[in-house]
Amino acid sequence: MKTVFAIHTTPVLVEVLRKLFPEVLPDVRLVNVVDDSLLADVRTAGKLTPSVTRRIIGYGTLAESSGAHAILSCCSSVGEAADLLAQTVSIPVVKIDNRMAEEAVEKGSRIGVIATVATTLDPTERLILRKAKERGKSVTTQRYLAGNAYDALMAGNSEEHDRLLMAEIQRATSENDVVVLAQGSMARLVPMLPQDSVPVLSSPRSGVEALKEHLT
Repeated sequence: MKTVFAIHTTPVLVEVLRKLFPEVLPDVRLVNVVDDSLLADVRTAGKLTPSVTRRIIGYGTLAESSGAHAILSCCSSVGEAADLLAQTVSIPVVKIDNRMAEEAVEKGSRIGVIATVATTLDPTERLILRKAKERGKSVTTQRYLAGNAYDALMAGNSEEHDRLLMAEIQRATSENDVVVLAQGSMARLVPMLPQDSVPVLSSPRSGVEALKEHLT
């Protein structure tokens, strides 16, 4: 049985992955590593810090030495630390939002990027623009921040989170060809969207499917 270590900066996606893995990767052992100080430190600093990067690399090297066959990086705010981790370890490092960014570039030229945590916007936008450059495609991005929604979710007020986020999704879908939900915690709203909406992409499932390709 192969083993995947998932590195989380919040506990939000732990249960999501526990449900996805039996469906997408039924023969793979999932180990969740959660350090909620990572995102807290990024939010306090307003950006990815060297300290957070070192800790991400530390968790990744620990995963490799523990026998992991791959690492899943579950937080877009620290995605660029995952890029450095990939240069450090000899096993695949899959960013949960990488496939989503590729799909966004394929589906449209005007791409809306929605986040509930401000520090997610810069790295997600850079990832999308890099994917577009790799494909020789010109795209524009528009940012949307659902302020206070993440804090509401962490406080257990999921209804307030969904209300604030849905307002931004509706605005973004009216102004873009495709919309990216920059955090996996936002995927819960996708089934609530109207069928005639422009594509709204979220990361958990596509990230795990990309991981499956690396493992097989």
